[in-house]
Amino acid sequence: MKDVADALGLSKNAVSLALRNDPQIPKSTREKVRAAAKRLGYHRDPVVGAMMSRMRSQRGGNLKSTLALLNANQDRDAFEKHPTIPTYVEGCLRRAKHLGYSFDSFWMHDPELDGERLHRILKARGIRGVVIVGLMKENHLPGRFNRILESYPCVVTGVRTRDPVLSYACTDHYIIAHRAFEKALELGYKRPGLVLDEVIDRLVEGRFCGGYRDAQQVLPKSQQLRPFTKVEAARRDRKVFRRWFEKSRPDVVFTLYNEVRDWVYELGYQVPEDMGLIQLEWREDDPDWAGIDQHNQITGESAVDMLITMLQSGEVGPPVHPRATLVSGSWVDGSTVRSLHSDKSNPVQVRE
Repeated sequence: MKDVADALGLSKNAVSLALRNDPQIPKSTREKVRAAAKRLGYHRDPVVGAMMSRMRSQRGGNLKSTLALLNANQDRDAFEKHPTIPTYVEGCLRRAKHLGYSFDSFWMHDPELDGERLHRILKARGIRGVVIVGLMKENHLPGRFNRILESYPCVVTGVRTRDPVLSYACTDHYIIAHRAFEKALELGYKRPGLVLDEVIDRLVEGRFCGGYRDAQQVLPKSQQLRPFTKVEAARRDRKVFRRWFEKSRPDVVFTLYNEVRDWVYELGYQVPEDMGLIQLEWREDDPDWAGIDQHNQITGESAVDMLITMLQSGEVGPPVHPRATLVSGSWVDGSTVRSLHSDKSNPVQVRE
């Protein structure tokens, strides 16, 4: 490092910051330092680098640095009021604190916050990386934030983004649907159905429906059902759901929406006596449901781990080879299903 500093007339500290891609050093200087380091054969020892980073962070008991938590949801208060986003946030905050980092929060849709202004704020506060949380209706990030995405290491939670594609941490939607199906068969159900908004399945690139369809291959064709994806239409007109139900005759339904239980009751069925319900995103505020706990807190923690790794390796901007961390869910027992192994009754019959 001293040779690089002497060759460019810089201090060792400036060279060290430049090699870590620290935004305090001008981009042109960082490029010169990297070129000189390559020419002189300098290689950063990752073990020593991590050790020095930890030593610097612990001086005086201070936090290592501040990160940005960017709320990408349309709702400004999604971090507190959304049914699932707060669990991602909880995981992010918990892991950051454990590693000695702190978070400043921002709302992507703030009318007073464009990309340039946010860039100035991040720079002024010495923020070094960004975790994006809360994308629920689309996986495209507004172009006005491209400078942020190009200037900082960024990780997304929940979904894989496009334009640009960033590294992300999310639940394994395919395995969750597959595992829910397997559990339903274990309980003795014969005609599992899926109720899922088509917007959500597109958002996760078809992984919910993909896992469901793949799991159905063990059943006879007569028991393989088409997913019901017209959730918004059914909210406006319940007949849409009834038509699918009458044609498909499911004996258990997988869904993300607790309101589906009311739809089933409206058709005259009792749960779990007449049919079962399985929540694909089990939540503690509805503990009576059976379903899959997606462990969104762990997804938030994983996003922070990915970001810290990028910081330590000096990565900035959209990666050439984006990485993914997929978190498996786990089954939670509940009163919305029952074992049918001793039940010799016929499959569910549609009531008039």
